[in-house]
Amino acid sequence: MSGDGLKQTSGLRSLRSVYHHPKSLREADDCPLMPYQVANFDGKVKRLRMEMQRRNFITLPGGAAAAWPLAASGQQSSMRVGFLGSSSLQAYTFRLRAFAEGLKEEGYIEGQNVVVEYRLAEDHDDRLPVLAAELVRSQVTVIAAGGSPSSLAAKAATATIPVVFETAGDPVTLGLVASLNRPSGNVTGVINQGVEVAQKKLELLRELLPEATIIAVLINPSAPAITEQFMSSLNAAAPALRMQLHVLRASTDYELDTVFADLGQLRADALVIGPYFFFNSRMEQLAALSLRHAVPAIFTYRQFVAAGGLLSYGANETETYRLLGIYTGKILKGANPSDLPVQRSTKVELIINLKTAKALGITVPITLSGRADELIE
Repeated sequence: MSGDGLKQTSGLRSLRSVYHHPKSLREADDCPLMPYQVANFDGKVKRLRMEMQRRNFITLPGGAAAAWPLAASGQQSSMRVGFLGSSSLQAYTFRLRAFAEGLKEEGYIEGQNVVVEYRLAEDHDDRLPVLAAELVRSQVTVIAAGGSPSSLAAKAATATIPVVFETAGDPVTLGLVASLNRPSGNVTGVINQGVEVAQKKLELLRELLPEATIIAVLINPSAPAITEQFMSSLNAAAPALRMQLHVLRASTDYELDTVFADLGQLRADALVIGPYFFFNSRMEQLAALSLRHAVPAIFTYRQFVAAGGLLSYGANETETYRLLGIYTGKILKGANPSDLPVQRSTKVELIINLKTAKALGITVPITLSGRADELIE
């Protein structure tokens, strides 16, 4: 590792993913490398603007306008979008590809008529206010925020620049908007149902494991707003399902290892993994740990099951981030955020890994496998 904290990994260069391969987000041969900024461990903000592979980025003489009325001026070549995220590039890669598709549907192609500036906090949510303030100072036309912590930081940073959020929780309860139908102010966005489907995850575990009573729930204590909503939903459903919930907490890799070691002492029958970006960027690690400790685990996303996890149930994040890109594009065209109702991603998927079920000695009922959107064998 060099003094700048750069470390090469397969397909991506990372620490703290300072820059990345041009084809990681789009397939085209002439795809540009994107400007990308992260906060490193010493608390400073580190920024690196990469050159495009075949052409230069659009140079902005004075920066794009900060508020949406000017976005309708027709000067698309000077449009700049800020993308704010709490996790790593690894957690966002396929989501950003979908985000770009949504922008394209509205007529915006990165590197041609819009520039996207990326600020990722690398699982350190306390750095989000700094990164959000940086986007505000750079006068981007609109800020797209991936995840609840990022969305809250973006809203707190500006009352004039439009903010389009993506969240797993209730945006009204979180304080992002006053109403789903008429958000008011400068904020609107998309709900991915990460919290709404929490009870359904317990129901699926009951169907799969009829005798299960002790259910461990893995949360990230650094995201209290989502945790409160998520646990409230689970606690409401557990008694009727004859389940006892035991909360486990992890916000670092070391704590993840410790949590799974504790599962043995807890004698948990199953594990529910909460909808946090910190866990999203560690789906392979979580799948491996659940297999090593022989605990049936349910998460939100297909990638967890593809990596060896037992099952997933949740929104299709490709669809969610496509909608995020579409709303961002509409605002670039001049739409007022307060006139755009908060959208809810309606595509929910159930994925089951039959190979993992067999390894855990679990027989998947036909009534359950027949409803799955995908069975991995």
